[in-house]
Amino acid sequence: MRFADRLDAAEQLARALQAWRGRHPLVLAIPRGALPMGRLLADRLHGELDVVLVRKLRSPFSPEYAIGAIDELGWAYVAPYAHAAGADDAYIEREKREQLQVLRERRARYTPGRPAVDPSGRVVIVVDDGLATGATMLAALHAVRAHGPQRLVCAVPVASPEAIELVRPHADEVVCLATPPDFQAVGQFYRTFGQVDDEEAIALLRAAGQGATPLPP
Repeated sequence: MRFADRLDAAEQLARALQAWRGRHPLVLAIPRGALPMGRLLADRLHGELDVVLVRKLRSPFSPEYAIGAIDELGWAYVAPYAHAAGADDAYIEREKREQLQVLRERRARYTPGRPAVDPSGRVVIVVDDGLATGATMLAALHAVRAHGPQRLVCAVPVASPEAIELVRPHADEVVCLATPPDFQAVGQFYRTFGQVDDEEAIALLRAAGQGATPLPP
């Protein structure tokens, strides 16, 4: 399966999530790539959009490769292969501090003047544009679960089989459109996979908070 772009992937996810349409789900997007997807999903499902802020912990020799992830409160998942990837304990602690600072800066920029939307007692759909290792999604699910949602749904267009198995125990429901055995990187399953910058992310959140005009059906 290959998607034209993130919005195409979100349209297909929305169809797979129709059971939650009209239940006012809280759609939490993992920035930055998933924010355009989250906006479309929230619109299609008549829900509410916000972000869940997590950051991957980067491998020392391959920054795109996650050896774990951390949430805003400092809880971290460290993958069992982290040391084999060249990350000793001192490196991991430095990386945690650095990524936690990035998260604090992002929260200040993304949702200034308001707290995160409370997920307690709600149907919460956590969305990302794909899972390679699953580390960031695991951290996101852990962060949301701590607030007592009624039901916690992980929604992604594509993931490696290993990533899905990692996150499955941490969600009440996993919706994934494809788990190809030849998975190498999320971007290989999109014809267009451009970067989403901070300005676009902030604009999407601001528009959602101000009751932006719904996307056309």
